[in-house]
Amino acid sequence: MAEISTKPYLIRALYEWCTDSGFTPQLLVAVDGRTRVPPGFVKDGQIVLNISAASTRNLTLDNDWIQFSARFGGVSHEISIPVDRVAAIFARENGQGLHFEPVDASAPPPGQAPSPLPGDAPAPPKGKPALKVVK
Repeated sequence: MAEISTKPYLIRALYEWCTDSGFTPQLLVAVDGRTRVPPGFVKDGQIVLNISAASTRNLTLDNDWIQFSARFGGVSHEISIPVDRVAAIFARENGQGLHFEPVDASAPPPGQAPSPLPGDAPAPPKGKPALKVVK
């Protein structure tokens, strides 16, 4: 039987600790082709996401995927992050948390097949959001 990773359990535990302590839980994610985040907010292949209850909707912290809806620049986005791409979870206010080594998607752990993408979410629109006056 394949060994179960402790990483998703540690992520959930630190998320709960942050919320119980009144801190803002943040994820540092190493973005790859399986990671669905707004590309305009990715810097150097990484993105920091606020996953507090006030900033997300329908947050799920599963063993394989972290999923939620959030607004970026006023536009709602569906976010899907493979747990193996989480590089850190920490409290924004004091930086306390855990750092992980992200696993390369091209090299799944021995004995495991790569996880499929959950659902087929459409690609986010490119460019800056714009408003126009309708009369």
